[in-house]
Amino acid sequence: MTTPTTPSAALAAFAAGLQFGDIPAPVLHRTEDLFLDWTGSVLAGKSARPVQAIEAYAREMGPATGSAEVLISRRGTSPHFAAMVNAAASHFAEQDDVHNGSVFHPAAVVFPPALAVAQALGASGREFLTAVVAGYEVGIRVGEFLGRSHYRVFHTTATAGTVAAAAATGRLLGLDAATMLHAFGSAGTQAAGLWEFLRDAADSKQLHCAHAAATGLASAYLARGGFTGARQILEGAQGMAAGMSSDADPARLTDRLGSRWATAETSFKYHASCRHTHPSADALLQLMRAQGLKANDLAAVTAHVHQGAIDVLGRVVVPDTVHQAKFSMGTVLALVAEFGFAGLDEFDRQFRAPRVAALRDRVKMQFDAEIDQAYPQRWIGKVSVTTRDGRALSARVDEPKGDPGNTLTRAELEEKARRLAAYGHGATPAEMDALIAHTWAIAESPRIGRWLPQ
Repeated sequence: MTTPTTPSAALAAFAAGLQFGDIPAPVLHRTEDLFLDWTGSVLAGKSARPVQAIEAYAREMGPATGSAEVLISRRGTSPHFAAMVNAAASHFAEQDDVHNGSVFHPAAVVFPPALAVAQALGASGREFLTAVVAGYEVGIRVGEFLGRSHYRVFHTTATAGTVAAAAATGRLLGLDAATMLHAFGSAGTQAAGLWEFLRDAADSKQLHCAHAAATGLASAYLARGGFTGARQILEGAQGMAAGMSSDADPARLTDRLGSRWATAETSFKYHASCRHTHPSADALLQLMRAQGLKANDLAAVTAHVHQGAIDVLGRVVVPDTVHQAKFSMGTVLALVAEFGFAGLDEFDRQFRAPRVAALRDRVKMQFDAEIDQAYPQRWIGKVSVTTRDGRALSARVDEPKGDPGNTLTRAELEEKARRLAAYGHGATPAEMDALIAHTWAIAESPRIGRWLPQ
């Protein structure tokens, strides 16, 4: 076997050559956890208007039948359009997973093409899990490679996500290393996704995931048919990094491939909001519980944050929509203070409530050098509070709930999945019981079939 000579080639060779037996048992266990979490997120997005718009497009453009399952409607269609719709749905509720170091949401762009293609091919559970891990490992490293400068303008899930989707799909198709590299080339040249949508509360975030999943899938199928792509689309002189980053580090593409399992580093989201809000939310909750404070006791709250949080969350001052509210630090902390949790129902019913809005306006973000230096490998939460009776208090959280060192148990993941499905009216309690049992046994499934009854 020829030794790969470039980081892109090494990454492609890893994805093409990964075997089920190569993956440690804890990583496989974690992948099952991530799959259940993703499924719940998809079902939560079932009725969302932007998701329904993409589903309507898929109905108009795609086949009316097929072996790939659209989870929110339970209809069959082609893998391309199933991946597109499922990806759009999975990112709407802001409850899908995140990898801290890459600032990347792998589930939203890896599971949709992997499930669709596995269903189309009749792949086994082991083949499915192997493909998913390949997608996670590739996508996370591409996100880390592109760096912090990339994230200021580009939504990393949308950009790195195209390559991640190509890796997962390509592994299921059995692409060899050279062909996988062509798939990466086609995926990378189509990578897109800009943060500007957030200023206008536009629907683009769902399109980001839909496009990444479908584009990555298409890139792998095209490569299988002989379609060529740039061999250094990531680190080349006119590749992704050249156009999308000022601090790219090619060494991150091959960081400990086969020994460092980035999949297991992925975090679950507890609150239904942008992950950048979670450390501060957990720190505020800790402080309020320790001091016996109520929301009305808070005269002013300062969230100490890294620059990335300011870049993303600073765009939203007074949110106009529920989705925009999830990117408002003030709104998230106000909901947490009022209700002890910033969940889907809290956002839907309360983000405009006068008490929430009043506290939102008493929250500010402040750059913190320690937090910024630790980010993105560590997401530290610090808050400072002035109470109405004049006390100055502070609290700190080093691992927000959901991080690997403070993770959700399987019981908590099951409860979360049931809650998400109920929120979106995506599945009955009995159907979720069966889906959960199926998930925990997926490694032994001889064939990936339908996930929900028609």
